[in-house]
Amino acid sequence: MKQGTVIGRFAPSPSGRLHLGNLFCSLLAWLSAKAKGGEIVLRIEDLDRERSRREYARQAEADLAFLGLTWDKGGEQGGAEYFQSNRSEFYEELLARLREQGLLYPCFCTRAELHAASAPHASDGELVYSGKCRKLPPAEVKRLSEGRSPALRLRVPEETITFQDGHYGKFSQNLEKDCGDFILRRSDGGFAYQLAVVADDAAMGITEVVRGRDLLSSTPRQLYLYRLLGFSPPEFTHTPLLLGPDGRRLSKRDRDNSLDALREQGLSGEEIIGRLAFLAGILDKPEPASPKELIPLFSWDKVPREDIRLPEGF
Repeated sequence: MKQGTVIGRFAPSPSGRLHLGNLFCSLLAWLSAKAKGGEIVLRIEDLDRERSRREYARQAEADLAFLGLTWDKGGEQGGAEYFQSNRSEFYEELLARLREQGLLYPCFCTRAELHAASAPHASDGELVYSGKCRKLPPAEVKRLSEGRSPALRLRVPEETITFQDGHYGKFSQNLEKDCGDFILRRSDGGFAYQLAVVADDAAMGITEVVRGRDLLSSTPRQLYLYRLLGFSPPEFTHTPLLLGPDGRRLSKRDRDNSLDALREQGLSGEEIIGRLAFLAGILDKPEPASPKELIPLFSWDKVPREDIRLPEGF
């Protein structure tokens, strides 16, 4: 890898088949990196042990390959280090580093208590933690620990973090008011997305993160984690979301939007890529195209900022 090379990534969660929204984002991530002469890493984000399946990870690789969205490192051939379920030791090391700074505390709140005591952020309905467990005395922590395992939360300051998104421009969030102290390890021992994604993007040398607009509000708290852990953050670019013809968010449970359903209609990989590129504003009409053919045509200026409703029948 040359110094200064742009490194982007695909980071699918293997909890079901990839839908058109996943593939739309993957196409934009691939084009954004390749248009700069960069590389792509494929990482499988299988933190959810209950829902993640290895067969879904293999199918995600097959789906990306069918569309011509190849990667340079990672996936099954890259080995165990590209699966988050194998990286717990690294996450524990980072938790220990934060614990030494006095930034973590146990939280015993149940889901019901969180909903009852937390205020939704006005703009997106996201719950803001009340800080109920932040100042529990040691004796109370010991007593509560006998009844249930706690989650681990990160203390956040009353600080506004601002960054320049590659597509949506300036975005600011006050850590205390807009998100509150957030979980880094769940009560079941599983690691939270916020910690794992920062840890892995830093360790894998990711310089550019392209992902859906629904994760835009996660970025300031991730930037805070980058700072605490001494890592250099990547550039962030968020994409509009693909919505169903009825305006609903796409779901992996909705087979109509899966690659399987489109292939059963007889669509080739290039036909699907061409239609996605048309929705992204890269092509003037939905004609077949390979990802490589789209590289010289790609510009973030062409991509809409508002979410995109799929036409009936795609």
